[in-house]
Amino acid sequence: MKIRILFFILVFLILIYGCAQNTTDKGTKYKDLTSEELKQMLDSDADIFLVDVHIPEQQHIKGTDAFVPYDEIENNLNLLPDKNAKIVLYCRSGSMSKEAAQKLADLGYKNVLNHLGGTIDWKNKGFEFE
Repeated sequence: MKIRILFFILVFLILIYGCAQNTTDKGTKYKDLTSEELKQMLDSDADIFLVDVHIPEQQHIKGTDAFVPYDEIENNLNLLPDKNAKIVLYCRSGSMSKEAAQKLADLGYKNVLNHLGGTIDWKNKGFEFE
């Protein structure tokens, strides 16, 4: 009886470990950053490529390098720098940029950042637009 219980515990632990590994492999591969962190990067002339992915196109954060609709990001890779460049994506609220960030990460981009809160938060903080 004890051997049977130990066997089931072992199987259970193996299943949990396997599920955790799958989640990690398919999980988020990009980083989030706040408006304050993005502002600091822009002010310090950090080497970033800033992309607005919101549709319809909106007023851009000052320093934006490109506009690429979030749902067409994989068809417009020619508008982006190489896969090792630091790419920051933003939209109006953060949901479209999150989707685009995950897509780029899945495509092998190594340094993708998603701006949390989008232009709504950016505006609420009083930061500049173009």
